[in-house]
Amino acid sequence: MSDTDQSQMNVTVGVQYHGLLGLLFFSTVTTVPCCAFLFINGTLIFTLRSKSVFRETSRYILLYNLLFADTVLLVHGQLMFILAACRITLTYPVCGVFSMLGELITVISPLTLVVMSLERYVAVCYPLRHATIITIRNTEMAIVVIWAFSSLNVLIQVLLVLNFPFKDLQDLQMTDFCDKESMMLDSISDLYDKSFTYFLFLSAGVAVSFSYIGVMVAAMLASTDKAAARKAHNTLLLHLVQLGLSLSSTIHNALLDYVSQNTDRIKIVRIQIVFYVCLIILPRCLSSLIYGVRDQTIRPVLLYNLCFQRKCSLCLSRPDKY
Repeated sequence: MSDTDQSQMNVTVGVQYHGLLGLLFFSTVTTVPCCAFLFINGTLIFTLRSKSVFRETSRYILLYNLLFADTVLLVHGQLMFILAACRITLTYPVCGVFSMLGELITVISPLTLVVMSLERYVAVCYPLRHATIITIRNTEMAIVVIWAFSSLNVLIQVLLVLNFPFKDLQDLQMTDFCDKESMMLDSISDLYDKSFTYFLFLSAGVAVSFSYIGVMVAAMLASTDKAAARKAHNTLLLHLVQLGLSLSSTIHNALLDYVSQNTDRIKIVRIQIVFYVCLIILPRCLSSLIYGVRDQTIRPVLLYNLCFQRKCSLCLSRPDKY
């Protein structure tokens, strides 16, 4: 073997080695926080089912629905990231199942935020009628409508995908990594997806903004409970932030495609990981941080469960009194 061939081989091995180290490093950077937040989300979900006060209060039932959707999306996103990092391609039917599952759960979060915002609006602006409007039955019906609406969207997308002539393909094996955009096989599917996304977040944004403004106006009235109005005002502001982050997760691939046009592959991978952490992981963990820390009823029970039901110095009070 010549010195030139040996040198080229050393360079190739070095590039592969550093590439493997980079993959391991960035995989750790994403997997560790994902697992940590999955543990927190799972503990909060368990907490919301552990006490009757949580099971029999509308806003906690809605929070459970939101957390469940965010947790499933977190698992889904991490699974798709691992498949892409390991360079594993799927067949179109398998990718379609993963994509439709992600699409089903993605719609749940903003719609649940809308209902939670309206619940806070009614609690502050119509406190005397809150108990008759926001009942357990009405809350359960709202959750059923949310899931039905999201399922209808998935059904329409499946019907549009099935119109694609798969029989003309030589092989159902995908040549690229699986994501939602990979299943937009024709212009009609892509147009419908964009139109639905714009409609959903415009409608959700208007609804949450309406609730926010309504609570602000109510806070200025002398007959309103100032403390409750201020707390609801802060909660709705956080809901707006959550909605914005949920919207940012839908433009993840579009941002990545734009950046990748003038960037080399190594930088694209690093940028993709940053986008994944900021636009996928962070929005799905915000609910547990907001309600786990801010809510005075949830916080002591959550900390008690996070400490594996042992005495914890961070607990502010005994959880069994709830």
